[in-house]
Amino acid sequence: MNETPIVVSFTGHRNYTNAQNERLRESIISLYNIGARVFRVGMAEGFDMAAAELVMEMMVEDINIVLEAYIPWPDFDKHLNHNDSMRYNNILKCCNAVHYASNEYNRGVYHKRNDMLIEGADYIVAWWDGSSSGTGYTVKQAKRHHLKIINLYPSPQMTLQL
Repeated sequence: MNETPIVVSFTGHRNYTNAQNERLRESIISLYNIGARVFRVGMAEGFDMAAAELVMEMMVEDINIVLEAYIPWPDFDKHLNHNDSMRYNNILKCCNAVHYASNEYNRGVYHKRNDMLIEGADYIVAWWDGSSSGTGYTVKQAKRHHLKIINLYPSPQMTLQL
């Protein structure tokens, strides 16, 4: 039987501090257990990089896990601080595929990257605080495309009723 693997994309705020990494890890493992093998990250600092690093840990145990980077433009990492730049480059070395939304920065490049993340995905794992942001845009697009959304943000008033 040739089942298509489940595709999971991550979206979240840059101010993520790894405080919920255990919940994030549990979500990734749960999705893996139901057939997720393709994991997509937008490569921004914060939640994206934390998710990628947790997927990389699992890649050591299962060579069938695919990690894909969706990057706004090739020089995107130039704005990162030294530590995040090192993390970014370590993640890229482990990626099975790298996709760019554009060859250079332009006004709509982040939305295009976020649209690429959800295209063909089955699940979105988010760290969304309900704000109007790139993460909010991605969650709303995921909902419009009827993707399953897992929001790990701990706020009890948080709702995905958009």
